[in-house]
Amino acid sequence: MLLQLKNWQFKNWKVTRGRNEMIMRLSNILLVMPVVLAMAACSTTTIDGSTITDDAEVKRGQLQVKPYTIGVDDEVSVSVWGNPNLSMAMPVRPDGKISMPLIGDVQAGGLEPEQVAKNIKTKLSRFIKNPNVTVILTELRSHVYISRIRVTGAVESQISIPYRQGMTVLDAILAAGGTTEFAAPGRTKLYRTIDDKTKIISIDLDAILKDGELSSNKKLIPGDIISVPERFL
Repeated sequence: MLLQLKNWQFKNWKVTRGRNEMIMRLSNILLVMPVVLAMAACSTTTIDGSTITDDAEVKRGQLQVKPYTIGVDDEVSVSVWGNPNLSMAMPVRPDGKISMPLIGDVQAGGLEPEQVAKNIKTKLSRFIKNPNVTVILTELRSHVYISRIRVTGAVESQISIPYRQGMTVLDAILAAGGTTEFAAPGRTKLYRTIDDKTKIISIDLDAILKDGELSSNKKLIPGDIISVPERFL
């Protein structure tokens, strides 16, 4: 009877010990997992000798698009609250100025809309008490090529398309109609300029199109150029 009791206590001790070890292992995994995920999110890939952090680079590339300044040929709408005769839409002249009743020429080129509205308000204050002025860009013509994605080389249609947030290499290739029969998609290159420095990023477009392997399906930023070379005959 005593021997059976000891055997039972020993078995119960082993079960308890095993359960405690299991709990400890699960706890360690749960503690380590956030660190692993954080490292994965910040992981870097070395391509052509340069270190690239995808998420950070995409964010930096998007943020480098500076606040929009009005340019020649842009169309602006000037609204003066309570004064419909002073509210109008007009293009920016080649000299960078717009013309308004009462105050004449106002500089618009090279300035942000808020700055132009402030300048108009200052000039109108000589004629109107506390004018409320709003300047809105209604048509962007001068900066049309800054935020574009270009696809060149062995694609069905070489294109220059407006950048859209979330756009990837595959999106751009599909917009170009896909690759031609003479393409070497496995040697595709992505040319990216950030801080006045151009990086060349290798894209395995063949794996993306044929195998659904999306590891090199990079997110794009304004100004990216994708080049699909022809294969050697």
